[in-house]
Amino acid sequence: MSNEVLKIIDKVLIANRGEIALRVIKTCKEMGIKTVTIFTEKERAYPHAYLSDESFSLGEGALSETYLNQDKIIEIAKLSGAKAIHPGYGFLSENSGFAEKVTKAGIKFIGPRPDSMEIMGDKKTSKIEMEKISIPLIPGYHGDNQDENYLADQAKKIGFPVLIKASAGGGGKGMRVVEKSSDFSAALASAKREAMNAFGDDIVLIEKFIQNPRHIEVQVMSDTHGNHLHFFERECSIQRRHQKVVEETPSTALGQELRDKITQTAVQISSGINYEGAGTVEFIMDANGEFFFLEMNTRLQVEHPITEMVTGSDLVRLQIIAAAGLPINLKQSDIKQSGHAIEVRIYSEDPDNNFMPAIGTISRVGNTTLNDVRLDSGYVDGNEVTINFDPMLAKLVCWGVDREAAISKTLFSLDEVVFLGVQTNRDYLKRIVNSAPFRSGDTFTHFIETYSELLLKQEMSDDQIASCIAAFINSSVSKSNNSNEGSWSNLQGFRNI
Repeated sequence: MSNEVLKIIDKVLIANRGEIALRVIKTCKEMGIKTVTIFTEKERAYPHAYLSDESFSLGEGALSETYLNQDKIIEIAKLSGAKAIHPGYGFLSENSGFAEKVTKAGIKFIGPRPDSMEIMGDKKTSKIEMEKISIPLIPGYHGDNQDENYLADQAKKIGFPVLIKASAGGGGKGMRVVEKSSDFSAALASAKREAMNAFGDDIVLIEKFIQNPRHIEVQVMSDTHGNHLHFFERECSIQRRHQKVVEETPSTALGQELRDKITQTAVQISSGINYEGAGTVEFIMDANGEFFFLEMNTRLQVEHPITEMVTGSDLVRLQIIAAAGLPINLKQSDIKQSGHAIEVRIYSEDPDNNFMPAIGTISRVGNTTLNDVRLDSGYVDGNEVTINFDPMLAKLVCWGVDREAAISKTLFSLDEVVFLGVQTNRDYLKRIVNSAPFRSGDTFTHFIETYSELLLKQEMSDDQIASCIAAFINSSVSKSNNSNEGSWSNLQGFRNI
């Protein structure tokens, strides 16, 4: 299959940065495809800028002049001779206008068609389309009438609490929970104002607010030959401000019957809109196991590695095959789940100080030592962490034969993957994964708020600190007497400072 792909796509430009750029480079190298990356002047020492076959500077300036500069990126693709562009996630990955420009330039876009992105990229439009193919939706209003009084009446008919959502939004922007009728007007104005600032569009929809829901998503993949496959589900319920923090697969909430139902519904959606490429269908599920379509992300997800871990599939490879117009030579029965995988997102932030963003220079990035554990990061020793980009430093992905094994590996590996010089949320992630509710599978989208007290930092006593220092010194002396390794090898287990 790689030889067939190479005849069509022998060089890919990656219109992104950091760990996702490195992720795409890895698969391309395995397929014999050359890669081209782009970078800003301040990123010359970042690995995505030098690990590709060719790299081009975007110069300096705002994102609109660099990673969001569509014309410049297409110009670089033409100059380099790239046959395709992989957008990664974020930036231009779900921009239908960019996908159309790429295609018109005679370059393949490694992603869905622009029309699919337009249909599923707008929450209101996508729900209308889902109604046409009988997909279960959260009770609500997603019509054209945006009059305040009319929307207030619709909210009363739905029944409080309700959720106001920006139709063009994502990441929790333009989203407000309204508990009672008297709060609706102010919440609507606030949601519309934030939506307009973030997306240039203040159209909203209103949905019934489901208490303590689970966020279940299904990975789908389609080619241009009518093959529509799913790669099972991911549980993404541990979130903060609608941003995912911990993901796992399989979900502890799904029995086989419910798993079959939700994955088949996802395939019904991708087939119903004649989708192409990788996508993720997201559902909200209530305590009774009833699930509702939430949205579809028309790109590769940040959390795709856990799906790769349990299915043994390379999703980027399948994306490239589909983009080349070749069939994916898999039947649904070929795709199986094995074991359990957990991904935690390591952010440069201080959870014990209101999640304050952290900046600085990374003096040392720790390595993982266990089998079936991977650290996907776009940073190496000496790189600077700034406020210019997303605060995610890395994704730690751990596979185990069962959930307990995956949890144990995650806790151990979080101690190993230090990012010295920058404050991170590693300790906070350990508190989540090691908490009794998480271990029991009691996860839902308000987990962090509900268990905020449980997740607080536990201060050590002077005696405990002294004991830890003594144990560390004793261990260091012992290792120095029996090993030629440098001092860096003894650093695991300490918090970042």
